[in-house]
Amino acid sequence: MARAMTKEQQALHNQALSATKRLQVQIGASSDGFWGGGSQAAFSDQKGLFSFDWNKLKNHFGPFEQQQVDGFNTIIDAINAYDSDEITPAYVAYMLATTWHETGVFIKRLVNGKKRTFMVHTMQPVEEMGRGRGRKYGGRVDIDGSHYSNSLPIYFGRGYVQLTWLINYLRMKLKLGIDFINHPELALMPKNAANIMIVGMLEGVFTGKSLKSFIHYGLYFEFIAARRIINGTDKDDMIAEYAVKFLDCLVITSPKTTIKKDKELSCNNLPQ
Repeated sequence: MARAMTKEQQALHNQALSATKRLQVQIGASSDGFWGGGSQAAFSDQKGLFSFDWNKLKNHFGPFEQQQVDGFNTIIDAINAYDSDEITPAYVAYMLATTWHETGVFIKRLVNGKKRTFMVHTMQPVEEMGRGRGRKYGGRVDIDGSHYSNSLPIYFGRGYVQLTWLINYLRMKLKLGIDFINHPELALMPKNAANIMIVGMLEGVFTGKSLKSFIHYGLYFEFIAARRIINGTDKDDMIAEYAVKFLDCLVITSPKTTIKKDKELSCNNLPQ
């Protein structure tokens, strides 16, 4: 028997439905709140592109520093440039939610003469803390237990979504045509990091599970299950809430429509 939703879960479920209905209206699809094959076909027929309602984005997640604005624009540009009819608004929302979570770092800043610690979501590619220390791949062991040469780099986590293990760096080299084996630091370039995330989540490179394994209609509980694409159930409900909010921020445009980007730094993200 299915467990009843809490008030908070029901609110997020309803918010996801409302966001999807709004997007369906934009493309002239049946607005039932469930993004299925008909909605995706209408989106593909219009050669739709994704953009943001920046006011909503700032209300949900801002204010932003310039690097965060740049990160949002890099990711949405990479998604729009990616040649696939599979990418749905819910996929985009979950990619953004994952990036928001994975690029969270702690920084210290003086506030009124006292040091305080803040979590900042940089929306920029990051290196794994510890650079593999204490992990099997930190000892030049691959995912199958095999050891590789000391002449090769250590394949610790890098990117928007932490790319780890030699085999995954090799897979991305083959898929993107970039030498991540000899130069794993290239996974830290924003455009490369965005494409690694897109390919990895669409094709299930990271864990064998892909977006289509869990997200079918863009529902809140699908977002919770989708965490298994990256890292089991770790913080699955938190990232699902982010995904609902990002879904609410998305706008669909056609190639004939000028996509407005927020290029300027509007305000600082932290107290001075």
